Amino acid sequence: MSSPGASMFTNFTKLCKGLALVLVVGHVLVHFVPATVTYLALIPARTIPFGWNLITSGYFELSVYGVVFSTVSLLFMGKFLEPVWGSKEFLKFIFVVNFLTYLCVFVTAIALYYITRLEIYLYMPFAGFHGVLAGLLVGIKQIIPDQEVLLVKIKAKWLPSIMLVLSIASSFFTLNSAAYLPTLIFGTYMGWLYLRYLQRRPDTKLRGDPSDDFAFSTFFPELLRPVIEPIASIFHRMLCGRSNATSEDHGYTTSGAPLPGSDSAEASRRRERGARALEERLATERLVPSRNKDELQSDALDSV
Repeated sequence: MSSPGASMFTNFTKLCKGLALVLVVGHVLVHFVPATVTYLALIPARTIPFGWNLITSGYFELSVYGVVFSTVSLLFMGKFLEPVWGSKEFLKFIFVVNFLTYLCVFVTAIALYYITRLEIYLYMPFAGFHGVLAGLLVGIKQIIPDQEVLLVKIKAKWLPSIMLVLSIASSFFTLNSAAYLPTLIFGTYMGWLYLRYLQRRPDTKLRGDPSDDFAFSTFFPELLRPVIEPIASIFHRMLCGRSNATSEDHGYTTSGAPLPGSDSAEASRRRERGARALEERLATERLVPSRNKDELQSDALDSV
C-alpha cells in the first residue's frame, strides 16, 4: 500500500530520470578515474584546446553531496516544469542555460586572472549542475509565482532571490565560493534571459515572456525596484531593441509597453497552465494511495 508521502517520490519523468543517470554516471567516472576531470571540467587555461568542456562541465559533480542534491532537485523541479514546457523545450532549456552559464564563467575567470594575476582563476576546475538548477528555479518562479512552497511557506517567485542571497552570504564563510557562486549567479540570469526573450511560445508563435510580473526587477524587493528598473531597461534596449520593434504587430509597442490583452493575458495563461499542471500532479499523487486502498477493501470483501 502506498502512502501519500511515498507518492511524492514517484511519477518522475523519463527525461529527468535519464538526466539524473547522466549526473550519477559522470560522478562515478570522475571518482574512479580522476584524470577525466581535466577533460570534462571547465578549466579556463585549458578550455581553448578542450572547448567541449563548456558543455560537459555541467553534467557531472565533483562531490557526493553535489550529485545527490543535483539529482534530487532535478527530479522534483522537472516533475513540475517538463509537463508545462514539454520534453523538447525542457531539454533545450537545460542545454542552452548550461552552455551560456559556463561560457560566462569562462570569460569571468579569464578577466579575473588579468585583473588579479592570480593563476588560481586559470586552473580552478568549474563543474556541476547547480547553474542549470538555478535556472530551473527561475522557471518555477515564472510558472507558479504565487504558489507557496511546502514546509517553509514562501512564495515560489522569491526562491531564486533567496537562493542567491544565501549563496552570496555563505561565500564570506567558505574558501571555495569561487567554484560555485559565479555558476549560480550566471545560471539564474541565463535562465531568466532565456525565458524572458528566447523561449518559443507555440500558442502565440512569439518568443519570451514580456509580462511585468517577470521583469528583472521582480527578483528584488519593491524598495529597490525604482533603482533597478532604469538599469534593467538599458540592458533591455541593448539586447532586444530590434525584437521590440518587430513585435509591435504582435501586440507590443516599441516602447516595451503592452497593448491591451497581450502580455498580461499570456502571463495569466502561463500561470494557469502551471497551476493546472501542479494540481494534476498532486491529484495523481493522491489518486495512487486511494486506488490502493479501494483495492484492499475490494479484496477483503471478496474474501468474506
